Amino acid sequence: MAQVKVYALRTALEGLRSLISDALHAAVMVALEYPHEKRFHRFFPLEREDFIFVGRSEQYLILEILMFEGRSLETKKRLIREIYQNLEPLGFVPFEVEITLLESPRHHWGIRGVPGDELALTYQVEV
Repeated sequence: MAQVKVYALRTALEGLRSLISDALHAAVMVALEYPHEKRFHRFFPLEREDFIFVGRSEQYLILEILMFEGRSLETKKRLIREIYQNLEPLGFVPFEVEITLLESPRHHWGIRGVPGDELALTYQVEV
């Protein structure tokens, strides 16, 4: 399981949500070997007064990726690199993008009426 939260100024996201989602999902599919049909992205467009930052441009983007624990260190680094590479053509340069990977045990999740460790997955988590 991987869920992505995207925080940015509303103006930075205008007209780009689907392209950002595509870029993020492509990175997740490559790095985490995630199925094409599994996409969980949430966008949090913020007004300027609700998003306080210093030393970044109006294209500043924060990504939080929540996922089951079990991926290797190299897999997680690959995910980060893929995200940077995929977002840059959309105008989000690496300096303007911050990514946090948040992992938790599968049993900390509730999905489709069962604890995550009882869920039958169509993909491997330990990659």
